Amino acid sequence: MKVSLVTVTFNSDQTLRDTIQSVFNQTYSDIEYIIIDGLSKDNTVEIIRKYEPQFQGRLKWISERDNGLYDAMNKGIRMSTGDIVGIINSDDFYHRRDIISRVVEAFRNERTQAVYGDVRFVNSDNLDKTVRYYSSRNFSPNRFRYGFMPAHPTFFTYRKYFEKFGYYKIDYHIAADYELLIRFLYVHRLKSKYLSLDFMKMRTGGASTASIKSNILLNKEIVRACSENGIWTCMPLLFLKYFIKVFELFLTKE
Repeated sequence: MKVSLVTVTFNSDQTLRDTIQSVFNQTYSDIEYIIIDGLSKDNTVEIIRKYEPQFQGRLKWISERDNGLYDAMNKGIRMSTGDIVGIINSDDFYHRRDIISRVVEAFRNERTQAVYGDVRFVNSDNLDKTVRYYSSRNFSPNRFRYGFMPAHPTFFTYRKYFEKFGYYKIDYHIAADYELLIRFLYVHRLKSKYLSLDFMKMRTGGASTASIKSNILLNKEIVRACSENGIWTCMPLLFLKYFIKVFELFLTKE
């Protein structure tokens, strides 16, 4: 079973080495790694070129102008040839070597159509310091209306479902991943399996957590995503999730 991993980069030279190395370190051998760069102006491309020979033909990459993060993700998925596709962001990294092996093992069950798990948010200055643990354990599709989704970077599914149900909508600025998960897990009811496993470490300060302004935009786009897919919600209902996030700060699982 071939797995395609997609990373989108733009001026990512401060973190990309950890991301690439974590993919290279995976014990599962049948991995295709695709990097989509948006014409970085730093040393990102030089880092990719340095690692390329180590993958012995399993790493494919392009550097060209795109229409944003989600457009770049779509490019990577369309370039992929694997049975299963997953996204790993350029400032995240797998901190275990058996993550992809565990994912593939879950897909051995023919009824499993998607897999997801947990993520560990870490301090950018101390990657061993967990500041928040995001668990997808209690997720169910009816929780989309409250602003909850499985941790997107842990989401794996068959490539054929992107071709069948559609790719990321590029007219979303920050929540196209949320909309896609609604489509796959709520509208089309893919049979998913939760793995009680923290797939990766994520540095704090991502696009959806960067500021109050970005959180407001995120919630507006969540309302839109729900509306477009037949789920009723509203902004006050979404704000309830922040009470849950407070408790996540204490669930660091060190």
